[in-house]
Amino acid sequence: MERYDYITIGGGSGGISSANRAAEYGKKVLIVEADQVGGTCVNRGCVPKKIMWHAGKMVQENQDYAPSYGLDYQFNGLDYQTLIANRDAYIDRVHNSYFSGFESRGTHYLQGRAKFIDNHTIEVNGEKIHGDHITIAVGGRPLMLNIPGIELADSSDEFFKWESLPESVVLIGAGYIGVEFAMMLNEFGVDTSVILREDTPMFQLDPEITKVLRQEMEQAGIKIYAERNVNKLDKGEDGLINVYVAESDDFISAEKVIMAVGRRPNTDDLGLENTDVQLTDSGHIKVDDYHFTDAEGVYAIGDVLGKVDLTPVAIKAGRTLADHLFNGADKFYLDYNKIASNIFANPPIITMGYTEKAAIDKFGADQIASYQSNFTAMFTAVTDNRQPVTMKLVCQGPNEVVIGIHGIGYGLEEMLQGFAVAVQAGLTKADFDATVAIHPTAAEDFVTMR
Repeated sequence: MERYDYITIGGGSGGISSANRAAEYGKKVLIVEADQVGGTCVNRGCVPKKIMWHAGKMVQENQDYAPSYGLDYQFNGLDYQTLIANRDAYIDRVHNSYFSGFESRGTHYLQGRAKFIDNHTIEVNGEKIHGDHITIAVGGRPLMLNIPGIELADSSDEFFKWESLPESVVLIGAGYIGVEFAMMLNEFGVDTSVILREDTPMFQLDPEITKVLRQEMEQAGIKIYAERNVNKLDKGEDGLINVYVAESDDFISAEKVIMAVGRRPNTDDLGLENTDVQLTDSGHIKVDDYHFTDAEGVYAIGDVLGKVDLTPVAIKAGRTLADHLFNGADKFYLDYNKIASNIFANPPIITMGYTEKAAIDKFGADQIASYQSNFTAMFTAVTDNRQPVTMKLVCQGPNEVVIGIHGIGYGLEEMLQGFAVAVQAGLTKADFDATVAIHPTAAEDFVTMR
C-alpha cells in the first residue's frame, strides 16, 4: 500500500493550495481529483464567469457610454464562439500551470474518485492508499429542484458548455449566480427573465444595495418575477420551455432555463460512513473552528462546510491548515464573519462583515451606527445612462469599529481588498476619517462619509 504524509481529496483551489504548501515543507503529498484539476472555480465558476463578465461590461460600455465620450465604435455584435474559445484556452493555460507547479514542488497528482475505507485509508481506481493526514476538499455542485420537468433545465455547470447563445432565457433563483448570469446574458443580447422566491434579488444584502441592484436590472431590460415559486417545467409546441409559477397555469417561456437555487456538497459516495467524520442534516461536513473533523487526522475545507463558498476562503483554510500540521504554526482561526466578497453584477457589488440589520440583531441598535453615500459614478455621469453608486459603513460600539462595508457601483470590485485589510485589522471610523482621500475616485467616499 502506498503511504503519504498528506492527502487532499479534491484538486480544486483549496485542495491544491493545501497540498502544495505541505509539499513545500518536504512532505510526501498526494492530490486526488475525480474531475478536472482546478475544481469549480477554474472550470465552472469564477474564472470563466469573470472573463464573460468582462465581455458583457465591454458591450455595455460600447453601447451606453462610448458615444457620450465622442467615441464612434462600430459594434457588430458578440462573436460568442470566439469568446468561449479564448476563455477555454485561458483555462487550459491555468491547468498547465497547475501541473508545472506540482512538478516543481514534488506534489503527486492522481485522477480518480476517492472513497474512504477507514479514517486513514482511501481507495482510488481499485488501489488502497494510506494518508497520515487527509483533507476533504471535494467542493459542491448545483442544486436542482425536485419538480416535474427539471431535466429540461440547465445548471450553472452546463451553462459553461453552451456553444451558442439562446434568444431567451429564464433564470430560477436570484442569488449571486442568478444575478451575475442574468446581467451578463442580458448584456449579450439575450431576452432575460428571473424568477425568485424572495421580494428582491440578493435579499441577504443590505436593502440599500438590493434596491439599486433591482433598479439597474430592470432598467437594463431584465424581467423580474419576485415572490414566485416554480412548480414544474414542460416544453411547448413551439419548442420553448415553459416555467410554471405558483399554483396556477401561469408560465414564462424561454429557449433555455438555468437553475440557480443554490449548491449542495459532494459528500455522498465518499465512504464517509466508514470513518468517524460527521455530517450535518444538509450533508455538509462538521468541523471545529480550525477545520478538524471528528475523525483524528481528517480535516475539511471549502464548499463541503456550507459556510462561505468562496475560492479564497478555501485557499486560506488550506494553506493555514498545512502550516499548522507540517510547519509548527498555531492553529489558524478563520473568522467567517470577516470575509470580503464581490458579486460580479453590473454594476458590481461588494460586501464584507455585518449588514446593518445583522449588526443590530447581534449587538443591539444602541451599539450600531451606519454611514452612507449615494452618488452617480463619474464614468457614467457625462452620459445619458447614469449609473448610481451606493456605499455604506456599519460601525459598532463607542469607538465605532468598522464591522461592515458594503457597496454597489462602477469600479467597486477592485476597491474592496484594501478596505478589507482595514476591517480585518479592527480599524475605526475615526481611522477611516483620518485618511486623506484620493480625488476624484469613488473610493474616497469610504473615508469622507458623514
